[in-house]
Amino acid sequence: MTPTPPPDPLAKPIARGLTDSFGRVHDNLRISVTDRCNLRCVYCMPEQVRFMPRERLLSFEEIARFVAIVAPLGVAKLRLTGGEPLMRKDLDVLVRMLVAIPGIADLGLTTNGILLAPIAARLRDAGLERINVSLDTLDPERFERLARRKGLDDVIAGIHAAKRAGFDPIKLNAVVIRGFNEQDVVPLARFARELGLGMRFIEYMPLDAEHAWERDKVFLADEILDALAREVGPLAPAADQDPRAPALDYDYLDGGGRVGLISSISRPFCMSCNRLRLTADGKIRNCLFALEETDVRALLRSGDPAEAVERAVRASVAAKWEGHEINTARFVQPDRTMHSIGG
Repeated sequence: MTPTPPPDPLAKPIARGLTDSFGRVHDNLRISVTDRCNLRCVYCMPEQVRFMPRERLLSFEEIARFVAIVAPLGVAKLRLTGGEPLMRKDLDVLVRMLVAIPGIADLGLTTNGILLAPIAARLRDAGLERINVSLDTLDPERFERLARRKGLDDVIAGIHAAKRAGFDPIKLNAVVIRGFNEQDVVPLARFARELGLGMRFIEYMPLDAEHAWERDKVFLADEILDALAREVGPLAPAADQDPRAPALDYDYLDGGGRVGLISSISRPFCMSCNRLRLTADGKIRNCLFALEETDVRALLRSGDPAEAVERAVRASVAAKWEGHEINTARFVQPDRTMHSIGG
């Protein structure tokens, strides 16, 4: 019998991680649990919308099975999104299921905060670690015009409840639209500093239902930085910047907190992207702006083995394009709006 040769120390190991053709390793999964929302933000969804029937949504058990399949492939960081994820009843039950899966090291939630106050402590007790609250203005009238609903007081109450529950970090996310709420950049930054919250500003992206996005409406990251440095305090790039994070982080020189800038338009970060998305109806999207999806709901419901789901996920990641091409004439806005994709 011929002896098995020793392993070649120079041989390239077989990759178990989710790596695309550009060498980007994907370890971050955003999970939409519902397309329903109690707001109608103009940059996210239409005023009139027909939501998915319940039977199309993945169950908690199906979501947990999917995560258990991709966790051994290197997925370690999860974020629950919507729609508004807190509209999914008993979300803390799903949180407990996900944090118990081996390999999951980080679980966060993005919410508009309106329903947060009553459930914040339950979510924290279940094992949720981090919360991002979407808040684009502190002005009640502009809030209602942007969200097409009332609710600012409830959002503020939810933020305070999250602080009492012990969430750390808590970050505020604000989409800035020129001619609408750029005057809110400074008040939001000051509000975040006063409460010890992280603050992230997001350039306006073309994911709205009415296709009203125009490049001239994008209030650029450099303009945001200039306003903050001029009216709040000088900033410097964070020393512990995560090169694969979507936000470029800056610290106030007086030690008064941190600001992140998600500049998808002026500084695309596609080549460092490590994220994939699972929609509420069980489709894998390898990019926020993807034009094609991979259906894993059918695999999860048909009793197919885990290897079939793994192959589908690997194929989706392998097919990921170089970038979203917003800054080219080739850009095509996806049919799904943000509330249906998952934030």
